[in-house]
Amino acid sequence: MAISDWPAGERPRERLLAHGPAALSDAELLAIYLRVGVRGKSAVDLARDLLGRFDYRLDALADASLKELASISGIGQAKAAQLKASFELARRALNQEMTQHDTLSSPGRVRDWLRLHLAARPHEVFMALWLDAQNRLLKAEELFAGTLTQTAVYPREVVKAALGHNAAAVILAHNHPSGIAEPSADDERLTRNLKDALALVDVRLLDHFIVAGNAPPLSFAERGLL
Repeated sequence: MAISDWPAGERPRERLLAHGPAALSDAELLAIYLRVGVRGKSAVDLARDLLGRFDYRLDALADASLKELASISGIGQAKAAQLKASFELARRALNQEMTQHDTLSSPGRVRDWLRLHLAARPHEVFMALWLDAQNRLLKAEELFAGTLTQTAVYPREVVKAALGHNAAAVILAHNHPSGIAEPSADDERLTRNLKDALALVDVRLLDHFIVAGNAPPLSFAERGLL
């Protein structure tokens, strides 16, 4: 049955207009964006299929390539381009908010931003959010990639980047593709070494996050590890 044949109170668009976007499921929101389904499937069915392709993870869907999205039955290049555009707008909106306001005043936004950028990465990525004296974002920078160990992340290079951005503080983050957010002994040792190295040039290490799957990123500061 097409969505247009559903009772008005059950149609995603009408429900959004009546109750707001927060009342809708991920599939219903995505269905509004897709607008139409394919033969034998409503837009909601197609949205569910699309989410299922990515294990019902919006971060994985957001990180999918244009080619991968376009190859899915019922999506094609036009819808794939629209999806990529929408996720990029979300990233930019979060980035702009952190640029204009005190980053530490909205830790939830920082977590959302990090999940959008790191949760679906297939390999480990180490990044820095360089901040000014008012804790506003100066630059988000990926510094290292691959299997991160004590020898793979060089404190000297991190300090060099801090000076290059004239940063007053930094929030570090890396992902665990395994989906397990618990910090390893190497993670803790590296964090201590980076904190000490950055302190020599008066750059404060405010936090270090580990991003792992759909779980909220783990904060070293909240764990008392800084």
